[in-house]
Amino acid sequence: AVGVVSSAGGPSALSAVLGGLPARYPIPVLVVQHIAHGFTEGLARWLDQTVPLPVALAADGQRLAPGIWVAPEHCHLVVLPGGRLALDRRSPEAGHRPSGDVLLTSMAESLGRLAAGVVLTGMGRDGALGLGRIARVGGLTIAQDEATSAVFGMPRAAAAAGAEVVLPLGSVAGRLLALRPPEEPA
Repeated sequence: AVGVVSSAGGPSALSAVLGGLPARYPIPVLVVQHIAHGFTEGLARWLDQTVPLPVALAADGQRLAPGIWVAPEHCHLVVLPGGRLALDRRSPEAGHRPSGDVLLTSMAESLGRLAAGVVLTGMGRDGALGLGRIARVGGLTIAQDEATSAVFGMPRAAAAAGAEVVLPLGSVAGRLLALRPPEEPA
């Protein structure tokens, strides 16, 4: 699975990255976007109308499947061992719920080297800790570069935490297209 984390400037960055993935992209994409209360469902609808892959809010207990799954408001999105998703309403992590660190850390723990993490534009450090954990288990880690970030805080922290590559926004989807599900030859 691919976990994508964004904040300030994120909706347009998400549209650019996710719009570069074809409708038959075989790897599940999980999204944490920091956004004002009341706008998450609208973001998911807008992305669903904008990008080739189907987009929906993630549901508690659903199995990982191709498509784009957005963390609902006030819930951490967690990948459990065995490939199920959970919605966790515990305390905010570093002030965020949903938290990119919670998502990416759960992916590192549950998927190991089959996890890929992407930290896009945004203020603060959310996602950096989780991205570092994915890097340590051998998964792909990407941070957006400074030149194409609306705010370089989160990507800067992710790069410092061990992002394998720092890419301009327009190159992220191409790198994700090189990933293959485990049953396909590399």
